[in-house]
Order: sequence, then C-alpha cells, then structure tokens
Amino acid sequence: MKTVRIPPTLRTETGGEREVHASGGTVRELLDDLTSRFPGLRTQLVDGADIAPFVNVYVEGEDVRTLDGIDTEVHDGSTVILLPAMAGGA
Repeated sequence: MKTVRIPPTLRTETGGEREVHASGGTVRELLDDLTSRFPGLRTQLVDGADIAPFVNVYVEGEDVRTLDGIDTEVHDGSTVILLPAMAGGA
C-alpha cells in the first residue's frame, strides 16, 4: 500500500482524513483507486486522462511532472502528496 497525504482543502472529501492508503503501481492507478473510493476528489485531481493542471503530485518528494507524469511508478511504502494550487489575495 501507498500512503497519500491529503491537504486541508481536500479533506472534506475524505471524511477529514489527513492520510489515506491507496493501491496501484503508477500515479494513474493510485488516483483511480483513490477517486473510486472518494468520488468527490475526481473533479479536483483529474482532468480527462491526466492530472488536473493546477494540482501538483509528489512521489517521495519528487514532482511527478519532472518524472513520468501520471505514469510515474509508485512503490509499496511510498508517500504521495497531493497539493492543489492556491490562488487569491489582493
């Protein structure tokens, strides 16, 4: 299993959980597993067949966009961090 850290802005979709476990060998499979259990996350994390443009995904601290994107491998015991971009201010 992999550990997925859920940021405060998405925790309402996971019942307030800060971390959840997910399965899959790639970021795509992990997101499929996660969004099948927490459907409200799909529109916030996925855009078509890719990661939504304003979401950063890190596997063991590495931005998947600098690796293989949504097809980046995720090994058992890995930690994945989901980080939607925040905007606003004056």
